[in-house]
Amino acid sequence: MRELTYAQALREAMAEEMERDNSVFIMGEDVGIFGGCFGVTGDLCKRFGEDRVRDTPITETAIVGSAVGAAMTGSRPVVEIMFSSFMGVAMDEIFNQAAKMCYMTGGQAKVPLVIRTAAGAGIGTAAQHSERIEAWHVHIPGLKVAYPSTPADAKGLLKTAIRDDNPVIFFEHILLYNHKGEVPEEKNFFIPFGKADIKRAGKDLTVVATGILVTHALKAAEELAKEGIELEVIDPRTLVPFDKETVLNSVKKTGKLIIATEETKRGSFASEVSAVVAEEGLFLLKQPIKRVCAPDTPVPFSSVLEKAYLPGSEKIIAAVKEMV
Repeated sequence: MRELTYAQALREAMAEEMERDNSVFIMGEDVGIFGGCFGVTGDLCKRFGEDRVRDTPITETAIVGSAVGAAMTGSRPVVEIMFSSFMGVAMDEIFNQAAKMCYMTGGQAKVPLVIRTAAGAGIGTAAQHSERIEAWHVHIPGLKVAYPSTPADAKGLLKTAIRDDNPVIFFEHILLYNHKGEVPEEKNFFIPFGKADIKRAGKDLTVVATGILVTHALKAAEELAKEGIELEVIDPRTLVPFDKETVLNSVKKTGKLIIATEETKRGSFASEVSAVVAEEGLFLLKQPIKRVCAPDTPVPFSSVLEKAYLPGSEKIIAAVKEMV
């Protein structure tokens, strides 16, 4: 099977959906001629024209607000917010408009909107460009939330998101854009929402990880396997809807659970997974759950401090060894 980078897989998904459906269009800062801050939209402006790949002013409020209106009147906008830290600027449009409009109209208004955003730290962009805010959006009824960790998942989930009649927040970790992986060529390749993927099977301990932490968890699993410790690594792929059955079945087998996410620990998606397992699978556990997350501080600018701040394979290994 051919290999694509994560960014190429996202671009291919958008191109295929734009070819299939003229109501699909892209908008955001620098998505047109420049090809996107991280090169994801690439040559799509050249291929589809400026009407369907629209550069916007630097105003996230107007970008998302106009996209909500376009979605409600028959279009399927795919919005790019350059950094997830900027999502806060548009939270009224996300929280009060996109997420609630279907409910408030008794299902008469649909909002088939995708908001793609680059999330995470690791490239020295400091406190205001490195945010991990997936838990904010998980908390909002009416939104779906996707967070792929591989190129194949990125393509399959984005195509599903574009065809969904509900607003989808689509997180993409900055460090994943250049990661390569096998991606099916068929245009009917979709990954359903609410179906987790067991990235590595194991019997000793369950690790639920999101985004770049899936890569770190798999690296930790390789290292621990040399010592006879077998991790089962689960990627939820979508945070809403969340596939709790796959997680609970794994915990039933291993009796131990670590949740690894790059978020700050307090109020995190990792906390939500912990709560679900504690409520519905407490007696499956042989010992308390551990969360491997970032500390409850802003992301530091110093490269040395940033490296120390971020959770990774070494911290997952340390947590596993405390448990086994």
